[in-house]
Amino acid sequence: MPTSDATSRFSNRVENYVRYRPGYPPEVVRALKAECGLMPGHTVADIASGTGIWTRMLLENGNAVFGIEPNAEMRKAGERLLAAYPKFASVASTAEVTTLAGQSVDFVTAAQAAHWFDRGRARREFTRILKPGGWLVLLWNERLTDSTEFLRDYEQLLLTYGTDYEEVRQERTTSAVNEFFDHAPFQERGFEMRQEFDYAGVEGRLLSSSYAPGPGHPQHAPMLRELQRIFELSSSAGRVIFEYKTRVYFGRLV
Repeated sequence: MPTSDATSRFSNRVENYVRYRPGYPPEVVRALKAECGLMPGHTVADIASGTGIWTRMLLENGNAVFGIEPNAEMRKAGERLLAAYPKFASVASTAEVTTLAGQSVDFVTAAQAAHWFDRGRARREFTRILKPGGWLVLLWNERLTDSTEFLRDYEQLLLTYGTDYEEVRQERTTSAVNEFFDHAPFQERGFEMRQEFDYAGVEGRLLSSSYAPGPGHPQHAPMLRELQRIFELSSSAGRVIFEYKTRVYFGRLV
């Protein structure tokens, strides 16, 4: 997918993204402390930082963070939500051309984003900006698709109505991770996480996704009717559960 398309596809989904996208379990930061020696004094380049969901966790750990975000709407939301953190610096740039100085950061991270990058160019840029011994950390929340009746029905809804869901969901593969590390050794850790929603939350979570047809699209109304149907079928006390496996990949590039 062209980088320009990846950059613009969340522009009209920012508020739903802020309200309904999942965060990351605190075990991720604990793992990076134990496995990579992450300390508050380390400087991090958080690539495609978006609205700052993962960035905030790094800032709360005490890290100075460059939030690299090319999408203006997402970047402005992140600047608003992270305004109280003096160690946050917002940068209007991309994974492939961060504009950061060479050997200026201890960690490069990318949360729910690396599958959108030009992998070869991004890796070269990460190698350039990392200090010797610096770490690359890639993480994704992988939504479970077959653990409950609701999640099976939700997956089928995306396959039926999603504009390019099948293409996007195939981007996050082991081979893609291998390309970022390019034969450098890396490790993987996995953590469980969940979200609980009423119907409004489920709809907002769906519409935060780049492949969900928005208002004005002919599939938008039929998709929401189906969402209402499967919610009513599976909800308990007016709530449903989204389950995730948070996958974290980390290794040294230089």
